[in-house]
Amino acid sequence: MSGRPRRVAIALGSNLGDRRANLRYGVTQLGRLLSDLRVSAFVDTAPHGVGPDQPRFLNAVVVGWSTEPPPALLSQLRAIEDARGRERPFPGAPRTLDLDLIIVGEESVSTDELVVPHPRFRDRRFVLGPLASIAPGLVDPVTGLTARALLGRLETSLLES
Repeated sequence: MSGRPRRVAIALGSNLGDRRANLRYGVTQLGRLLSDLRVSAFVDTAPHGVGPDQPRFLNAVVVGWSTEPPPALLSQLRAIEDARGRERPFPGAPRTLDLDLIIVGEESVSTDELVVPHPRFRDRRFVLGPLASIAPGLVDPVTGLTARALLGRLETSLLES
């Protein structure tokens, strides 16, 4: 490991196979990468942003601490996905395990491979709800808002639409 410890948030999702076992596997593996791991409840959700003909998802969020830089974390997340049988035949394909790097401390990264904070997490209730439940004060370095505030803003916008 390298650098100073940063609080990391990772979203987990599965819509193929034994979804609960897939998420448990992900949580176990993430517990080896992050210290002081906190895990949200698992939430059953309709597919969002991947096409209407997909199975339902089981989603969760974990928060912990790491000294790894974001590219190294991404590489480790992909290795965990691959070990659980993740295939990527096309964008948005169904998946046994999806691990999205949401926040890494106050860092902002934008490359072809990686964008942190995750560019769409602010619009995803299935990420913000679990995140706010385990780390309500976690701050999005782009907006300066906490997870709780982001969730409130999203829920307000959903009510207005």
